[in-house]
Amino acid sequence: MRIPRKTPEVRVPRLVGLMAVDARETAEARGVLLTAPDRPDFDLTVVDHVVRQYPPPGAEVPRGAVVTVWFDLGEGEGGGGAGVREPRLPPPPSGGLHRALDAPGREGSPDPVAGCPDPVVSPA
Repeated sequence: MRIPRKTPEVRVPRLVGLMAVDARETAEARGVLLTAPDRPDFDLTVVDHVVRQYPPPGAEVPRGAVVTVWFDLGEGEGGGGAGVREPRLPPPPSGGLHRALDAPGREGSPDPVAGCPDPVVSPA
């Protein structure tokens, strides 16, 4: 096992997507401290997921610097509607998809080449 040397500067780890408990362990292993302004009980938070962080991953900061993480999306951020959906009313018609046009070759179907310019024929 290789023991990392203690340098005055460390790189901020990527914490977005991690659960609170994993974010704390990762930060400690990399030599930074965490704070969460939207979680006053951050030390007790376990399964909430980090949605934002500052400074960004990869930034060089002094060892022991504080990295701020958030667990709630801010006003106007995300919330993209990937959660529970209500039933769609009225339901879609049964029978699958319907074609807007008749199949080619049937009576009354539009001519597929009508309105198209004549093909260019090169002289032989």
